[in-house]
Amino acid sequence: MKLAVDLIIEARWLCPVIPSNTLLEHQAVVIQSGKVLDICSLASASTKYEATEIAQLNEHILIPGLINLHTHAAMSLMRGLADDVPLMPWLEQHIWPAEHAVISPSFVRDGSLLACAEMLSGGITTFNDMYFYPLAAAEAAVQMGMRANLGLVVLESPTSYANDAEDYIDKGTAAKDQLRDSPLISFSFAPHAPYTVADTTFSQINTLSAQLDIGIHTHLHETQAEITHSEQSHGMRPMARLANLGLLNSTVTLAHCVHLNTAEIKLLAAHGCSIAHCPSSNLKLASGIAPIAEYTKHGINIGLGTDGAASNNRLDMFAEMRLAALLAKGQSGDATAISAYQALEMATINGAKALNLSDKIGSIEVGKLADLCAVKMSDSTMLPCFDAVSHLAYVAGREHVSHVWVSGDLKYHKPEYSAGLFSGVESQELSDIVTKWQPKLNEFKSN
Repeated sequence: MKLAVDLIIEARWLCPVIPSNTLLEHQAVVIQSGKVLDICSLASASTKYEATEIAQLNEHILIPGLINLHTHAAMSLMRGLADDVPLMPWLEQHIWPAEHAVISPSFVRDGSLLACAEMLSGGITTFNDMYFYPLAAAEAAVQMGMRANLGLVVLESPTSYANDAEDYIDKGTAAKDQLRDSPLISFSFAPHAPYTVADTTFSQINTLSAQLDIGIHTHLHETQAEITHSEQSHGMRPMARLANLGLLNSTVTLAHCVHLNTAEIKLLAAHGCSIAHCPSSNLKLASGIAPIAEYTKHGINIGLGTDGAASNNRLDMFAEMRLAALLAKGQSGDATAISAYQALEMATINGAKALNLSDKIGSIEVGKLADLCAVKMSDSTMLPCFDAVSHLAYVAGREHVSHVWVSGDLKYHKPEYSAGLFSGVESQELSDIVTKWQPKLNEFKSN
């Protein structure tokens, strides 16, 4: 007698990510109650299981859902607001004034919803956010059926969200308590950066992180100017400040890390910290090129992030995979640096490790949650295909994503010759969001 299951996905290719460097052909992924029950041949699946639904993907590669390890989702409403501007003028003259004028729960909910739709349509099932009003961001993520690790932002300076560091921490922990039963939402503390957070606040966050068993997510060594400012203000580099405060450990994700010296690389490796590598944003803001080939040689866990749409201007993990691999080769002078498989690992299991979710997501394994992405490989621009994983890194784009599942539920589907369909939002709602907010932000646009 056949076992009744919810869903069987039949794929031309399957890249489970674990084991490494593995590409399977003509495989079935069997899903029951939101988890992967079995991975087997098509013949075996038809013999053993009776599925409520079968998805036949004869021209596709099935991969784990992508994990965006660093973003500011709500800033999608600021896409293109201030382009071709260096980081600090970009922040001080455009972004921060705009945020002061418009930041509210409704802005964060609407901007996050717009971002979630963009990410889902590009195969992203989990994102590591850092922004204000986490309850509003959670509302958007839950509506779209995505996973979100919400960064509980902490600054010293006041905003419409909070008055001072203590207020940010109080509001963040209250949000965590309110959302503690949501299966899609997890948390980290998100002290913005060493140049906006004091030592005493970092120390308090470090203590609370251990007490509440949640990670820490912060910007670090994004620009050379940041390092120079720290040396002048504190007599040491930002990394040294965090190290002196005991803030380096395996629960910490450091965004950017463009400028690390040899001692700092070894320090991160020794403490098990993760890096959220954001190649597009680093280039667009002229922050530099992180030597990730060197970082990987030291065993540092590196995930990929898009940063926010205001500084990228796309929430596109296929673009980040390609750029990460190509820049590593060019920067190191080694064509073997960062293979296609490594780029995919950075976009999946490495992000899961950084978020302490690798027992649940990041690879296609029996017992893990069925967060999956199907990429159609039969478009004429994708042919011929000699290696499907190589095509993921160097040929495919987010426009080739055809299906996205979260816990086995279909959240995005792109039918043949038509626009993509979401289970959580209609396209008109997304259009209305842009129509509502763009006029309010026009005055902050750079010339």
